[in-house]
Amino acid sequence: MTKVVVRNGNVESALRTMKQKNARDGLLKAARERQEGYQKPGVRRRLAKKEGIKNSRRRERNYN
Repeated sequence: MTKVVVRNGNVESALRTMKQKNARDGLLKAARERQEGYQKPGVRRRLAKKEGIKNSRRRERNYN
């Protein structure tokens, strides 16, 4: 469970921080994957490869 401290009554900033931490941890993504149910190993590999390509392109874009 993600915990965030609200400082000086700034709830909006704390909410943004919490959303970023959840996205980094991948909690929502894992929940969605569990909700979809069983995936065959080939489908899982295909999706992992597709995501890896997407991430590598994102890293290339950020470095250049």
